Amino acid sequence: MPVEFIGMIGTTDVSETRPATGPVVDPDFTRRFAKAHEEAGFDRILIGYGSSSPDGGQVAAHVAAHTERLGLLVAHRPGFVAPTLAARTFATLDQFSGGRVAVHIITGGHDAEQRRDGDYLPKDERYDRSDDYLDVLTKAWTSEGPFDHQGPHYRLEDFHAEVRPVQQPRIPLYFGGSSEAAYRVGGKHADVFALWGEPLAETAEQIASVRAGAEAAGRSTPPRISVSFRPILGRTEEEAWERAHGILHTIQNRGRGGGSFVGKRAVLPVGPDARPQNAGSQRLLAAAAKADRHDRALWTAPAAATGAAGNSTALVGTPETVAQALLDYVDIGVSTLLIRGYDPLEDALDYGRHLLPLVRQEVARRERAEAAREAAARLAAPVTAGSAR
Repeated sequence: MPVEFIGMIGTTDVSETRPATGPVVDPDFTRRFAKAHEEAGFDRILIGYGSSSPDGGQVAAHVAAHTERLGLLVAHRPGFVAPTLAARTFATLDQFSGGRVAVHIITGGHDAEQRRDGDYLPKDERYDRSDDYLDVLTKAWTSEGPFDHQGPHYRLEDFHAEVRPVQQPRIPLYFGGSSEAAYRVGGKHADVFALWGEPLAETAEQIASVRAGAEAAGRSTPPRISVSFRPILGRTEEEAWERAHGILHTIQNRGRGGGSFVGKRAVLPVGPDARPQNAGSQRLLAAAAKADRHDRALWTAPAAATGAAGNSTALVGTPETVAQALLDYVDIGVSTLLIRGYDPLEDALDYGRHLLPLVRQEVARRERAEAAREAAARLAAPVTAGSAR
């Protein structure tokens, strides 16, 4: 299976190393940022969600109008709009974009961030609500006629949407989380289950948990797996690590001042003293506590410096080293790679020039070799007596 590359965009030029400047919504920058990913060869871009962020659906519509083939992965938190309205909204966007939409379900792992939007449900109940929400969303996209639904969080009668997705049988669902509840709900519903970049052994453990959740839900085919990283590239290993330590120094200096690394207001507590509630951040901090470096090129120091506020582990090295590190994750069952840089637009272009082609070429080479082995095995198979003519 070909590997899928996802980038991430925002509506202003900002990162952990770059303070936000200019308007919160800069239409021209957003257009250039998206087109940079399209030109670099990314398959999709993630448009994030936060309680103070611009609306992701409208950002996606703007991007769709200024790109031709780039997929749109819109982050969405269940519970703030009715699932029937969400179904129509995303189906409409899928129609206008020519079938380029996917939805990334984020249940929400931090109580304070949820309360900013008026949500006071505890975490486990939020996952139960997501389960019910996705049942309705899927029915709305796939039911041939009107339907009723009576679940623990949503009740409706005689619902039917005239607008349906271009993509059949429905819009793809991505799902993020690292808790037992996430494995259960995402294992049931997700086409792609999204993880943050942990060491290989821990990632393999999570993949097994996702597959167990899918099996418990009665699925014969488990979700595909996505893993997220922050690649830091250099022409040599020394140059890459020099750049990496410069990035870390900037993050640490900014962290001492408090506040947000990525905007005017933090979505999660940030900085080395942060104590995040969400399991994904806790797991990244646990990996960072064990060691700064893991496996071929994984570097956890940025996660420690930011309190693992978001996907914050890096892969450091030459393009060849980082490509091989990404392929190590492909080897354990990962098919989607979400990568974004600390110099967001410039890094996206660099990844397209130097990193994506190396990974894709090797995946294609492996697929050709496997096809050749299978063909040779068929030719070498003995002819049974019953098959003789």
